Amino acid sequence: MAFFRKVFYLIIAATIVFVGVKINYLLEPPPIPNLENEYWGPGSPTKDDTAIRPFKINVPEQVLEVLKTKLNQPHTLISPLEGIQQQYGMNTNLLKKIVEFWKTKYDWRKREQYLNKYPQFQTKIQGLTIHFLHVKPTVTEGKEVVPLLLLHGWPGSVREFYELIPLLTTPRKDQNFVFEVVVPSLPGYGFSEASAKPGLGPIEIGAIFKNLMKRLGLNKFYIQGGDWGAHIGRCMAAFYPEHVLGLHSNMCMSQTPMSQLKLIIGAFYPPLVVDEKFQHRMYPLGSIFANTLLETGYMHIQSTKPDTIGVALGDSPIGLAAYILEKFTSWTNPEWKNREDGGLNIKFKYEDLLDNVMIYWVTGSITTSMRLYSETINKRNVGSRYELIPVEVPSACARFAYELLYFSDTILKHTFKQLVQTNDIPRGGHFAAFEEPQLMADDVWPAVQKFRQVHKQQISH
Repeated sequence: MAFFRKVFYLIIAATIVFVGVKINYLLEPPPIPNLENEYWGPGSPTKDDTAIRPFKINVPEQVLEVLKTKLNQPHTLISPLEGIQQQYGMNTNLLKKIVEFWKTKYDWRKREQYLNKYPQFQTKIQGLTIHFLHVKPTVTEGKEVVPLLLLHGWPGSVREFYELIPLLTTPRKDQNFVFEVVVPSLPGYGFSEASAKPGLGPIEIGAIFKNLMKRLGLNKFYIQGGDWGAHIGRCMAAFYPEHVLGLHSNMCMSQTPMSQLKLIIGAFYPPLVVDEKFQHRMYPLGSIFANTLLETGYMHIQSTKPDTIGVALGDSPIGLAAYILEKFTSWTNPEWKNREDGGLNIKFKYEDLLDNVMIYWVTGSITTSMRLYSETINKRNVGSRYELIPVEVPSACARFAYELLYFSDTILKHTFKQLVQTNDIPRGGHFAAFEEPQLMADDVWPAVQKFRQVHKQQISH
């Protein structure tokens, strides 16, 4: 009997040790990988031409002729159901108006001049040609110039930041610094070359952009990002704290085991997790999940079969516009699904929205842009557990009123260890910089001021 008791105790002890090791593994951040020498160009690795070349958008006339032909081809757009606005997706009555504007009033050559208003460049990094805007401040006298990396997402482009840029590069009287901004197109988006090899996800893009800033002589910099830009920025801040001075995000998330546990606990008693004023944005979990499911169907197909849907979107400019502009309705304000005009003319002009669509069309980059989903939402990336690596640099989270997901401070602090600013902004949705450039600028300036104060305190100690 004593023998069996000893065996039983040994089994219990072994089980406890096993569970402890497993829990420790799940909670212990993985080592930071070395990604800066990964080669993403075609064929075998070759040495990069490190020259930085001026770039201007100049689309061949043939591309515009093909577009004109396709827009003017006879096409049948199925009528929407009676009493339906945008609830089934892009309403074809609205789409017809946009297409008519595209054909008769939108002048790409004029818009091309507008898009060329800021200095643009291309350079080769890790086998890929990377496109970026580099805008220096209008006045520097008496001001310290600080670099700010602006990162867009999908289905956006550098166009999102055109109204924000002058609000950052023009000095403010109450600040002793001013921004020098670098705005890259993500690889595979717009005028940045797409990877020829599988595996280019957010952490790998972060390495490319760190190398871009280094090439520009900007070894220490701040980051602002939304959507994929928020994800890439978080990875950069976590992986390269010696280069990233601070992170401002308008889509902060935390996916650590402890933050997920708190999220579940909050379902039973929300005040433990979130202020009463914002409980409706996190709970009940069932309704939040249902809305997330409603808005993320695109994500499933793009993370599994991006090349298939890419064929259709790459062949039809009207289909491409419908696919992209639908997001500018429901992601800007969910109530806009109930409007005939989709709310698109409330915050945007058709020409501004079409600028963004055109960047995808003239570069043929819709397929390669969507591949970022398949390179992120997969077994390899999820199994890496990189979300456990904390962000130790000073961080700020701007929570705009209609962003798709909401994370309270108590949850965010499991990822962002120096969360120096969180603001709940009463207007704006997912495309915050595009929708509300002034509100975005008004959040970035004080955030960076706080980042700078933190660094001064650290130096003085």
